[in-house]
Amino acid sequence: YTFNSLTFFDAVDKTAALGLKYIEAYPGQKISSDIAEKFGPDVKPETTEAIKAKLKEKGVKLVNFGVTGIPTKEEDARKLFDWAKSMGIETIVTESTPAFLDKLCNEYGINAALHNHPNSWPPEKVVAACEGKSNRMGACADTGHWMRRNVKPIDGIKMLKGRIISLHLKDLNEFGKGHDVPWGTGKAELKAALAELHKQGFKGVFSIEYETKYSMADLAACVKFLNDTAKELAAEK
Repeated sequence: YTFNSLTFFDAVDKTAALGLKYIEAYPGQKISSDIAEKFGPDVKPETTEAIKAKLKEKGVKLVNFGVTGIPTKEEDARKLFDWAKSMGIETIVTESTPAFLDKLCNEYGINAALHNHPNSWPPEKVVAACEGKSNRMGACADTGHWMRRNVKPIDGIKMLKGRIISLHLKDLNEFGKGHDVPWGTGKAELKAALAELHKQGFKGVFSIEYETKYSMADLAACVKFLNDTAKELAAEK
């Protein structure tokens, strides 16, 4: 979503330019300057192939898709999962929880990560929704939206222990109505949050997501912060 004003192909180019090899796509993004279709399961077969070719060209893997709704009818939901499987998507990020969701996740080998906007899916609600479900269901933890609800990222991470599938990692300049800043420079205390994830044995996706103005230097600073912190944590006894 960071690159929401650009096409998906532009987003892939910029992701590769940052030295990153993975991307999360969101529904409705224009594919390219030459392909007016919007990103999602309804694209034409030839567009799907063009997307795969672009990703291969740049050495970028599409791992997540969302935030997207999941149809309430199973037959319609299967169309989404069929397309996601064909694209190699590992996780669908959503706020939908149809009764058959866990079944489809296990059948297709695709995760469903419940995403928290400021007033939806707080940690305790995610935990309750995942009770009795497989580990294919869990949270897409958006640290920025937690901060907008005055929830400390480390507290949310602790509450969701064992249920975090991916993160929309953000750092804000302040709690409440803050704006995005490079990781490690705001009030999120992301080093402590990452240390907690490391302690929990988390293995998953971190998406850089800016909802406000950014520069490529800001995004590069986020990449450096994560790499440097990961090295520090790996070196600890």
